[in-house]
Amino acid sequence: MKKTYALVFAAMFAAVIAALGLVPPIPVPGSPVPITAQTLGVMLAGGLLGARLGGLSLLVFIALIIAGAPVLSGMRGGIDELVGPSAGYILSWPISALVIGYLVEKSWNKLKMWKVLLINILGGIILIYTAGIPVMAFVLDLPLQATALSALAYIPGDLVKSVIAAFVVVKMKNSNPVLSNKKKNLAA
Repeated sequence: MKKTYALVFAAMFAAVIAALGLVPPIPVPGSPVPITAQTLGVMLAGGLLGARLGGLSLLVFIALIIAGAPVLSGMRGGIDELVGPSAGYILSWPISALVIGYLVEKSWNKLKMWKVLLINILGGIILIYTAGIPVMAFVLDLPLQATALSALAYIPGDLVKSVIAAFVVVKMKNSNPVLSNKKKNLAA
C-alpha cells in the first residue's frame, strides 16, 4: 500500500473520530469524564484499518488535540485535555487501536462477531480503563478504588459500542479496502 493511500485512510479515520465527538457527551454524576461516542471510533479504527494505520489515525487525532482543534466531545481541544482527568483515556487510544487492529489482523481469515466483540472488550474497554482510571485518580487526587468504582458507569455504553464496532467490522470484512488488500498482498 502506498504511503499516501495509508495517510489518507489514517486522516479520514481521525476525521470520523472527530465527527463522533459531535455527539453530545453524557455527563457522569461525580465524574469530570463524560461518556462519549469517540471510543466507538477507536474500536472501528483498529478493526477496519489494522494495527499500524489504526494506531496512526489516533496519533493524528491526538496531534489535532494538541494543536487546539476542538475534536473532542463537547468541542474540547488543546494540550490541557492531555493533562486533565481524561488524559489517560485519550492517550491510550492509539495503543488500543493498535491492539485491536493486531488481534483482528491475526483473526482475519476466521473473523467472527463474537471474536471481534472479545477483541473490542480487551482492547477497547479493559486496556483504555487500565490507563484511564489510574490517571484520573492521580489527577483528581482520589483513591484508586473509588475511581474504579465510578468507572462502572461507563461499562454499559462501552459494551454497546463494542457490539456496534464488532458488527461493522464483520460486515465490512469483504469490502474493507485496507485490510482486504493487505491480506491479498500477503498471500501473493
